[in-house]
Amino acid sequence: MISAHVFPRHTKADLPVAAAGDGAFIVDASGKRYLDASGGAAVSCLGHSDSAVIEAIKRQLDTLAYAHTGFFTSEPAERLAARLAARAPEGIDRVYFVSGGSEAMEAAIKLARQYFLEIGQPKRRHVIARRQSYHGNTIGALSAGGNQWRRAQFEPLLSPAMHHVDPCHAWRWKEPGEGDEEYGQRAADSLEAKILELGPETVAAFLAEPVVGATMGAVPAVEGYFRRIREICDRHGVLLILDEVMCGMGRTGTLFACEQEDICPDMIAVAKGLGAGYQPIGATLVSAAIYDAIESGTGFFQHGHTYAGHPTACAAGNAVLTEIEERDLLSNVRAMGDRLRDALVARFGNHPHVGDIRGRGLFLGLELVADRGLKTPFDPALKLAAKIKKAAMVEGLMCYPMGGTIDGEQGDHILIAPPFIIDESHVGMIVDRLESALTAALPVPAHG
Repeated sequence: MISAHVFPRHTKADLPVAAAGDGAFIVDASGKRYLDASGGAAVSCLGHSDSAVIEAIKRQLDTLAYAHTGFFTSEPAERLAARLAARAPEGIDRVYFVSGGSEAMEAAIKLARQYFLEIGQPKRRHVIARRQSYHGNTIGALSAGGNQWRRAQFEPLLSPAMHHVDPCHAWRWKEPGEGDEEYGQRAADSLEAKILELGPETVAAFLAEPVVGATMGAVPAVEGYFRRIREICDRHGVLLILDEVMCGMGRTGTLFACEQEDICPDMIAVAKGLGAGYQPIGATLVSAAIYDAIESGTGFFQHGHTYAGHPTACAAGNAVLTEIEERDLLSNVRAMGDRLRDALVARFGNHPHVGDIRGRGLFLGLELVADRGLKTPFDPALKLAAKIKKAAMVEGLMCYPMGGTIDGEQGDHILIAPPFIIDESHVGMIVDRLESALTAALPVPAHG
């Protein structure tokens, strides 16, 4: 049943009604099945009918649904925090629970500022992120993000304390004759240039996604880039905050995406896959040094949300983590990620309008181009991403196309982020249905 009272994302969208979940599929009210090849927005890592997670939520509801963290802690929150801290990169020791990714990044930004106040460096007020990044939709997180399309109409409200430097996207921005390592150093050095421009004593933090998600389409940095970033941050006393809201919690084949960069950040934001869509939950993971500064100072993080540390959400997070580990799903992410990437390359590697296929694990992207040789994007007026999404839904496929891949206006990509539980049959289905959707949506014949 469709009411006339829901405020939808788009008032002119005619959406099917999701009626049931069945593994990697969502079933609408008419009975049509959609293969969820994007996990919604890289959320549903266990699919839509995981009985163990559902039962864990029911057990928690039978015991205690909610307790405000101004009055109580809870066993599910304490247990999940301990498990995450034990698995996080070296130095991460504390976990601040919230309800989603924007809240996790908002908490990280505010904590970075308070940390420097606590240790007697009040001039540190600037935050640097990267162009073509996305860090959330609250005003603070949106200010930090470099997604121009999302920022544009809210620009007068955004914080002037936020600054942006070059992203690391070798396929798009590496110069002719430049090696990956050389390019990575050049891209990283734009951070140091910005720190020196602002004044090192005034910069609090640098934010980055280890694998850039929605804005650029599963773009990993080149080898050595993040090690150079860590060196620059250390040299100038700047906190390194990694946004793993979309790429973390196993999505790239390791529980934390930064494990593959061989670095230890000062904070990590996670969400999406932490609750796998069964409950809203996010978390800001924090180094012992940052926590100790608060504890030995005012003792109070001047921040909070009503649903922070929600016991039922934390019970879901514990169950999700157990499922990932006991079923060894990270091995499947790596194995099926390789198979899916190989299948995408086999099908689209020579496609005249697929310029690049990239990503890690089950977090993959295809960048679409009008001219493959010149890497020329399609005209934004075509609204290609919307057409692909619509055509894919007709085929019974959920994928995540986006425009503005290059600069917020130019460029299109498709993000693929299926559940960790997929098998080879799903791989074939994804590629076949995606090919049909591209054929239907592209403004010229696929091989014309």
